[in-house]
Amino acid sequence: MSNDRDNQSPRIDRRSLLRAGAAAAFAAPLGVWSAQAFPFRPASTIDFSEFPICKASSDAPALTGAPRKLKFSWNAGAVCSVQLPVAIDHGFFAKQNLEVELVNFSGSTDQLLEAIATGKSDAGVGMALRWLKPLEQGFDVKIVAGTHGGCLRALAPAKSDIKGLADFKGKVIAVGDMAGPDKNFFSIQLAKVGLNPDKDVEFRQYPANLVRTAVEKGEAQIGLASDPLAYLWLKDGEFREVGSNLDGPYKDISCCIVGIRGNLIRDEPQVARALTQALLDAAMFSSQNPEIAAKSFLPFAPKAATEADLQAMIRYHTHHHHPVGDALKRELKSYADDLKQVSVFKPSTDTTKFAEKIYADVFRV
Repeated sequence: MSNDRDNQSPRIDRRSLLRAGAAAAFAAPLGVWSAQAFPFRPASTIDFSEFPICKASSDAPALTGAPRKLKFSWNAGAVCSVQLPVAIDHGFFAKQNLEVELVNFSGSTDQLLEAIATGKSDAGVGMALRWLKPLEQGFDVKIVAGTHGGCLRALAPAKSDIKGLADFKGKVIAVGDMAGPDKNFFSIQLAKVGLNPDKDVEFRQYPANLVRTAVEKGEAQIGLASDPLAYLWLKDGEFREVGSNLDGPYKDISCCIVGIRGNLIRDEPQVARALTQALLDAAMFSSQNPEIAAKSFLPFAPKAATEADLQAMIRYHTHHHHPVGDALKRELKSYADDLKQVSVFKPSTDTTKFAEKIYADVFRV
């Protein structure tokens, strides 16, 4: 955790239960909850030797009374959200006396934020560059933590002469969503190297599963995607990475964030703290134990992804980086400043006030 205050139960056919839950989740509409956290085991061990403040926070007293039931929305195919099944499998929710149900949410970001704000869900995880613009609308959802960095990649054919961002000029870039985080991120990166993302390149939208095909057919020269899809495109050697959100200063910034409904934070602050702490602990555990974390995510992974692939992705993502408090607020302001630079936010937006409005420090005493 980064901040400026910086009787094992039987695992009865657990893997089958998870696979069944994952299969149902991909077809599940909002309100059909895909998997429930059961306290199968005590929380697994994390090495806090370098992080004594984080250990003190992790070891704070758990909630008392009956387990607090919560609903958590996620994209079940997103390997960067590995901390959720890890928190279930390895007892981090149970350690905080929480009983958490997961739902695979595949609707728009606006719908997700509305679901959290109105109590259909208690919390959710998503990408900062996807959430910040909709949060301008005033949804009663507060960002409480980052979970990791990495997972957005720009890919080009291995035989092309494109080596980095400066070579994007004059190129067609295939994207799956014109308002997606990958398009926003690489627009920002292009602007930082002196290119105009509206004039010096052409972003062209395709169905997400056809972005690679568009590049292979020559309709585009670069494709943008997130993991696990982007990682899988690299496996056959036909493509190479020519940019990612672990380049430059972004290697130290989280790309994925946790949001909790505002009235839960206001009315039950200890519950919000417990939920956030469980996720931070699971993220740290994933960073230190990618092989174990990969096994927890395997039931939700695309069929093309092997356990070794998942391990590689978890190692690539920076699950040790999960800011809260003032550190989180600074990262949110930085993203908002960047979005102003590419006209996603208005020039008049006060990014300091915006970051203050959309975040909450659930660890503040």
